[in-house]
Amino acid sequence: MAIKKSDLYSSLWASCDELRGGMDASQYKDYVLFMLFIKYVSDKYGDSDDFAPPVVIPKGASFKDMVALKGHSDIGNLINTQVIQPLIDANQRLARSDFPDFNDSNKLGDGAQKVEKLGNLIAIFENPALDFSKNRAENDDILGDAYEYLIGQFAAGSGKKAGEFYTPQQISNILSAIVTLDSQEPKTGPRGSLPSVFDFACGSGSLLLNIRHRMKENGGTIGKIYGQEYNITTYNLARMNMLLHGVKDTEFEIFHGDTLKNEWDWLRETNPAKKPAFDAVVANPPFSYRWDPSESMGDDVRFKNHGLAPKSAADFAFLLHGFHFLKDEGVMAIILPHGVLFRGGAEEKIRTKLLKDGHIDTVIGLPANLFYSTGIPVCILVLKKCKKPDDVLFINAAEHFEKGKRQNQLKPEHIAKIIETYRHRTEEPRYS
Repeated sequence: MAIKKSDLYSSLWASCDELRGGMDASQYKDYVLFMLFIKYVSDKYGDSDDFAPPVVIPKGASFKDMVALKGHSDIGNLINTQVIQPLIDANQRLARSDFPDFNDSNKLGDGAQKVEKLGNLIAIFENPALDFSKNRAENDDILGDAYEYLIGQFAAGSGKKAGEFYTPQQISNILSAIVTLDSQEPKTGPRGSLPSVFDFACGSGSLLLNIRHRMKENGGTIGKIYGQEYNITTYNLARMNMLLHGVKDTEFEIFHGDTLKNEWDWLRETNPAKKPAFDAVVANPPFSYRWDPSESMGDDVRFKNHGLAPKSAADFAFLLHGFHFLKDEGVMAIILPHGVLFRGGAEEKIRTKLLKDGHIDTVIGLPANLFYSTGIPVCILVLKKCKKPDDVLFINAAEHFEKGKRQNQLKPEHIAKIIETYRHRTEEPRYS
């Protein structure tokens, strides 16, 4: 029997929220997400020898082995040494930094308190409804969605601290819709294949997964998914997220490193014939990030034709990085603070060049207070290297939203209106 999504989500969140006590959501999310991960891979691949699973579960390191440790006075240390370490040793892609410390007294308390807290955490995932064994394929999507749901709840619960790694689903839906339409003729509808997609500030990977899901939902095919993330914890979260959504090891590549310094060796290929380029580029980079570019950065191939973004705001540096790796026939959609549309100085020069060269296809103004990490209004810029229309489409969606307690919300009808306006390039008074 399939697990009912709403029941699973609400019971998981209620149990976890009750459990965390004084712990900040950004801290305890690591424990909950690890438990969801180990339960899933134990159920799905623990007894697997007939095919190559994405994660190998060594003998003695499954969820059942964690259950056996409940009540043990040294439970935290035993989880670290008997479950987590063998997992790392058996899987080349996993590292110690992927997992939380189950013996951390600062977060979990000491003695009986730690024993009780970890026992209760394990008990949440013993729920019979959380059975992800391999003959229940219909539960795969639910598992991935539950992971996404929890990530969203954590981001909401701890504001700026955890919100940075998460693009709200409603905004993710707009970007994924744009880049999965035909890049040159959006009005013809969804594209049949998307050979490659790149998110250079991928956070927990939710935007990349949204694009993958939309391509498959439209009956199309998607090639390899590429992501880059600077924060080590979030980078690990993205890789877990891919595995939990059933993305095979060979179908994605996530790199840990600084995007602005272009630390990914593969992207620094100097032979033009071998330079990586992507059919779709998407990103929700940190807004108005302060950076310190060296003088030599002015000669960097990514920036030399347009200029360097100012130290006070790296927004255009992120944009130019992604644009550099876009295929001639590709499409790029990036979320930026509203200020990129009107700020002067170096940013004005970059913006003017992009406009005069015909690379800015669409500008979408969104409402304020959509994000967990900031209340400022944002925009989506759609860029193309070779675009058909010689005009720029402006969509003013800033007043089309539903007011919420913490965040404003874009309802399905608001999102559909933005996408349809982009697709057909329609004009409407005070809107587009």
